[in-house]
Amino acid sequence: MSANKHVVCPHCNAVNRIPADRLSQSPACGKCRKPVFTGEPIKLTAENYQKHINRSDLPVVVDYWAPWCGPCKMMAPAFAQVASQMEPEIRFAKVNTEEEQVIASNMAIRSIPTMVIFKNGREVARQSGAMRAADILNWVKRSV
Repeated sequence: MSANKHVVCPHCNAVNRIPADRLSQSPACGKCRKPVFTGEPIKLTAENYQKHINRSDLPVVVDYWAPWCGPCKMMAPAFAQVASQMEPEIRFAKVNTEEEQVIASNMAIRSIPTMVIFKNGREVARQSGAMRAADILNWVKRSV
């Protein structure tokens, strides 16, 4: 029997308990019935940030970015590509630092894009600067 993993729904933010061996079987949220994994980075806001970081048993890779940032826009497709490759083992998310200035300040984000990996609610790695998909993939694999 496999251990259960707590995974936060990207749609309704409900915490789902999913058997680890069923993560790759496209599980649906127990509350809203939508897919728990979308293959795309999820948007984090003041309302859902803490829940996704602290209640997920999956590592969470967060891209802190802003709409006016050229390197952020250049890296966005690479980040999305890696998200589609690494889900459901790892959750990928984005924080718009213009809309979520309190989160950016609390995380001491000094330059963007900055990616942070969280495990069990704790920061385990941080990387600033735009990266290609292969570099993001290798950094995440090394860090988790």
